Amino acid sequence: MTTDPEIEAVTAEVPLSNDAAYGPGDSPQHRPLRNMSEVRHYFRTNEVPIYFVGATPFNLLGLDRWVRNFTYIAYYDGWDGAHPRVFTPKRKPYIEFESGEEINNWLLSNAEVLAFIASRRPPGVRPKIVMVFFDAETESICEELGYDLILPSAELREHLDSKLVTTRLGNDVGAPSVPNILTTVTDYEDLVRQSTEAGLGSDLVVQSAYGDSGKTTFFIDDEAGWKKNAEDIVGQEVKVMKRINNRPIAVEAVLTRNGTIVGPFMTELTGHPELTPYRGGWCGNEMFPDVLDDDLRRRAGDLVRRLGDRLGQEGYRGFFEVDVLVDVDDNECYLGELNPRISGASAITNVTAGAYADVPLFAFHLLEFSDVDFDLDIDEINERWRELAAVDLWSHMIVKETSPVVELLTESAPTGQYTVDRSGSLVFKRAALDWHQLQNEDEAFFLRIYGAGDYRWKGADMGVIVAKGRMQHAIGNGPYSLTIRAKHLITAIRDRFTGVPLRDVKPPTSTANSTVK
Repeated sequence: MTTDPEIEAVTAEVPLSNDAAYGPGDSPQHRPLRNMSEVRHYFRTNEVPIYFVGATPFNLLGLDRWVRNFTYIAYYDGWDGAHPRVFTPKRKPYIEFESGEEINNWLLSNAEVLAFIASRRPPGVRPKIVMVFFDAETESICEELGYDLILPSAELREHLDSKLVTTRLGNDVGAPSVPNILTTVTDYEDLVRQSTEAGLGSDLVVQSAYGDSGKTTFFIDDEAGWKKNAEDIVGQEVKVMKRINNRPIAVEAVLTRNGTIVGPFMTELTGHPELTPYRGGWCGNEMFPDVLDDDLRRRAGDLVRRLGDRLGQEGYRGFFEVDVLVDVDDNECYLGELNPRISGASAITNVTAGAYADVPLFAFHLLEFSDVDFDLDIDEINERWRELAAVDLWSHMIVKETSPVVELLTESAPTGQYTVDRSGSLVFKRAALDWHQLQNEDEAFFLRIYGAGDYRWKGADMGVIVAKGRMQHAIGNGPYSLTIRAKHLITAIRDRFTGVPLRDVKPPTSTANSTVK
């Protein structure tokens, strides 16, 4: 068996520093970290074990390139044991998990995981744990085991996850949402009366406080639309918005003690039937130079920083994601939804030119929850990232099973780097740890989620395609469509999956079919 040279390069040990000014270990820190060179040095010499726990390592994959002793504990291992920083339990009885939280709690309580963490735990050191989804049970497990869950509390995240709370916090600091009212409605006549008095018109978007936007957002422009969704609206406070011709933009940020750092802006891929069976369902992101012009980039960045500063007053700190809505008719930008957590967009955020100029955005989250003091010029960082983001180009697509099948997989597309050969065919080029080595549009990285021996069903995440270049294009002023190249990549990857149909077997009913967001 030959060893991938990239694996050798990534896993090479980094010599420990004895620089007492900002080195790790027992060396006293005499002064705060003041610049990015010192921040990079701090992470490259980190001695505290840090674990990202999740169904897959996708969201933060590649962060181990910057942060020493950063490891992924995952339920699904797309490398079949070949990735040196990914640990997966060997014994995994079939469990129909109901949520991402259940998967993570199972991993943290698993005997193999406990032994793995214990074997790498220096005496007297509390390992640090990060994840996308967690709850009060997760907090209890970490407390019992002596782990530091370096995330805001589950109770605070639940509070801030409300679309109504986000709207009110934004209003507090001059970060407005699309024109709206927060109210309760009893019937269609009441909805029309209130929206007319507020100047919202009759073409409306109604949202409940919690839930995925694709399932708790209702478009109502007549009584038939009201009747279809009334039982999900009546009896609770909702957000009633004017419907605008909007372009959704996603951005991640980190609230630190020095202020809010705003990451690159990107568009979303939603509802493409080649990728997802769910109408309006999220299925990826893409970043390109003119995703926003300079003026909109500054205005949207200001919205996010204002919201971040307001979150700090609620006791929040660390990583969060915001959806910004740009009204294409009047070029206004509005605050959309808040996701107080790591998101699916992190995969792109952490590989941008800004990340390579400084450190990945999530490293600032780790810094905020570390024991080291720092005094960084946040305005300078934000300005640099704004400039560098204007020249970067990345996309990723979440490939779900779109057909109504229940199959036991016998073959699957391997994780690694792919390329388009002279005949136009997509061929597997080599094994790879992540997508950071992609150079041009002829290459792509595929992260396999389900492999041989796993089941696939309608809606299941099969894997993720990451590439340089655009995956969408607009036809006139219409909605985004997938490019020919994107469709080729999707089809070629799907063709590598084969399975045996299982008759008289019901598909899983789990709500945890999204393993990456």
